[in-house]
Amino acid sequence: MSRSGAEIQSNETQSKFIQERVAAVEKNFGQLCETLSSYTRKTARIRDKGDQLSKDLISYTESDNLNPSSKRNLTELAHTISSIQDYRQAQVTRLEAKVVQPLSNYGLKCKHTKADLKAAFTAREKESKLRKKYEAARAKGDQRAMQQLETQLQKASVDASRTSRNLEQQMDKFELEKLKDMKKTLTEFVNIEMLFHAKALEMYTECFQVVTALDVDEDIQEFRAKMQPANSANRMTMARSASSSSLNSNQVSLSNTPRNERQITVPKRSMQNGGVGDMDDDDDDDDDDDDEEEEEDEEEDEDEDETELETERSVGKSTPVRR
Repeated sequence: MSRSGAEIQSNETQSKFIQERVAAVEKNFGQLCETLSSYTRKTARIRDKGDQLSKDLISYTESDNLNPSSKRNLTELAHTISSIQDYRQAQVTRLEAKVVQPLSNYGLKCKHTKADLKAAFTAREKESKLRKKYEAARAKGDQRAMQQLETQLQKASVDASRTSRNLEQQMDKFELEKLKDMKKTLTEFVNIEMLFHAKALEMYTECFQVVTALDVDEDIQEFRAKMQPANSANRMTMARSASSSSLNSNQVSLSNTPRNERQITVPKRSMQNGGVGDMDDDDDDDDDDDDEEEEEDEEEDEDEDETELETERSVGKSTPVRR
């Protein structure tokens, strides 16, 4: 028994709805798959950059021998960052297996659904053509053609009805699987991210503690200890040289005073006077002795004045005299 026109119209509306629904699922899931694939690839690149950061920190600590605290703490930091990248690698593997792969399977599922939809459309088109032929034969009154077409039409209607029911069941199953898969996939995505970030937070907390434990004072003291000894030795040598030069100059200036010269020449003069005194009498010796004592007192006063003047001159060489 052939289907009525209302049933045919309803099936056509249903087929259009199914077709639009499959196209929307294919588009949206394809976009999700592309985005999450890009997300996974970028996560893998972050993993690679993290490994590179760890290597750079190790290279830095190996080349720096002046900062013991930095060397110790940065080495530990590099190992911790490397451990984080191991967890990130597990994150990438899980994303590929539990998120990207299920979404990519929907491309094939949508193709199969489209093929079933095309078969349903073919059966309906065949039914529609036979119905038109049957109506034309009935209008002509050709009973024989009507009987043949009626038999073919009933068979086409049965096929179309069966195909429509199968398509309806397949679309119901497709929609149910789509909802379950979407829920499962996004749940896996969130779970994977939570697991990674929970572990990463723990590891980054260790990184924070390691970095804050870096002793800047210890490192700067080590640096100053390496830098200052040479400068200190130079300054000590210069100070000693300046002190020795000043002491020598003072000794030379004091040795060249008229008083010292007089003390050297006076014994000679007294010896000469002693030789002449033997020829004079006792009175003349006493007078001469008094005159010599007066002359010596005057010379001593003059020598003291000259000594003070010479001292002022020697001091004036090093310090400008105010006028």
